[in-house]
Amino acid sequence: MLGMALAALDGTILSTAVPQIVGDLGGFSVFSWLFSGYLLAATVTLPVYGKLSDTFGRKPVLIAGIILFLIGSVLCATAWNMGSLIAFRVVQGLGGGAIQGTVQTIAADLYPLKERPKIQARLSTVWAASSIAGPAVGGLLAGYADWRWIFLINLPVGALALYLTVRHLHEPGRTRARERGHTARTERGPDRTTAAPPRPRVDWAGAFAVFATGTLLVTALVQGGVAWPWLSAPSIALLTGTALLAVVTFLVERRAAEPIIPGWVWRRRPIAAVNLALGALGLLMIAPTVFLPTYAQSVLGLGPIAAGFVLSAMTLTWPISAALSDRVYNRVGFRRTAITGMSFALLVLLAFPLLPFPGQAWQPALLMLLLGGALGLFQLPLIIAVQGTVGWSERGTATASILFCRQLGQSVGAALFGALANGILTNRLADAPGGGLPRDLDSVAHALDDSAGLTARAADFLRRAVDSAVDAVFLGAAGAAALCLLVLLFVAPRRFPVHRDPAPDPAPGTRPDKASDAATDAS
Repeated sequence: MLGMALAALDGTILSTAVPQIVGDLGGFSVFSWLFSGYLLAATVTLPVYGKLSDTFGRKPVLIAGIILFLIGSVLCATAWNMGSLIAFRVVQGLGGGAIQGTVQTIAADLYPLKERPKIQARLSTVWAASSIAGPAVGGLLAGYADWRWIFLINLPVGALALYLTVRHLHEPGRTRARERGHTARTERGPDRTTAAPPRPRVDWAGAFAVFATGTLLVTALVQGGVAWPWLSAPSIALLTGTALLAVVTFLVERRAAEPIIPGWVWRRRPIAAVNLALGALGLLMIAPTVFLPTYAQSVLGLGPIAAGFVLSAMTLTWPISAALSDRVYNRVGFRRTAITGMSFALLVLLAFPLLPFPGQAWQPALLMLLLGGALGLFQLPLIIAVQGTVGWSERGTATASILFCRQLGQSVGAALFGALANGILTNRLADAPGGGLPRDLDSVAHALDDSAGLTARAADFLRRAVDSAVDAVFLGAAGAAALCLLVLLFVAPRRFPVHRDPAPDPAPGTRPDKASDAATDAS
């Protein structure tokens, strides 16, 4: 949980300090790369870290990730301009990718199926607490100390996480997996000798190909329509390069003995279905996480902190719903539980455009409470289901694949819904009174934030335009939820198979596994 806190706090604590950072270092035109650079590095490295954790164990990968994250934090605190800070944020992202995927895998390694919802819910509370505490702590440090402390505060948390990991994390599953997979016995007369296990082989060519392909793709999605138009030379070059590198990656991985992204990730129906479903989840999550704060500030007239609390309502019910999900899937199964959760999420997303204009803050906050409960019931059972279908030696790769698809879905959603929102705004503002008004969502939000130069009629027109654009985005998110339901209904298997490893030694503070019957029922 402490390791996860490093990654969870990072984005939320930084967001409120951007004005101070830009005022000190400059680089307003590229400051969005403080977030995009981190997201890029964390996303494209997930498959690599997943395979490395299956090859060398979770513990060394997690330790390396925490150390790399802390090195990046120290470097960020010493940044001398915006370019150096962005580069050091990429270093942080390289560590963050190792932390996110490996912690989720460790939870599945150490705890039996019946215990996993509670453990995963505790990990979810880290994100919930970070979404509330992060903006407040970031604002206090930036306002009363110095923005560089935002990165230095990671050091004591990371040091304690490192100590606890080195001191207390044991991997009995790794020992058993190596004994089963690598120990060979040869007969020499009456004597038996044990051959030495082969050295682990790492597909470095595949790792580089995956990294390069993901880098071009995420860069194209993040910057397209923002730094340059979609139908411009940079976008076309990046997307063409992505397609070519994807072909190269396929050929490299096909020949590799131990590929970074093995073919079974997509050949196995349960994993492929969950990959698609979590990709759709990442797509629809862009509506509340990116556009709801703009709606709260521009339409409802709330300040940045109050707008953040409207969004944080979702993170309050998500871990509670996730912790209770085992009571549902132990009765009706993983697939039906996920279908139930996404069906409620679809209804909530369809209800958002029905909110009155301008409305009250409690109305979207209530919808976010309901959405968090629905998505907690959807996501966690699918993650647990996939982790239950594979053994120790494949669990890191399987977990990384679904997290990668979710974050890739977020990148696609940001590009798709950003273009949708700006298109709606352009159409609405074509008939704007008086002319001279901004034509994209960011510019409109800034104009409404400093509305001294706007007439009452123009300000009301802009608010209604933003309301229409955000309503369209939530309808698009509802479409992503419907797509997810189709995947669950027609691609996901009715029953998820359960892989039975030998029972692990109980982790400190846990009870022995008494859930084998429940695990079979849950499948």
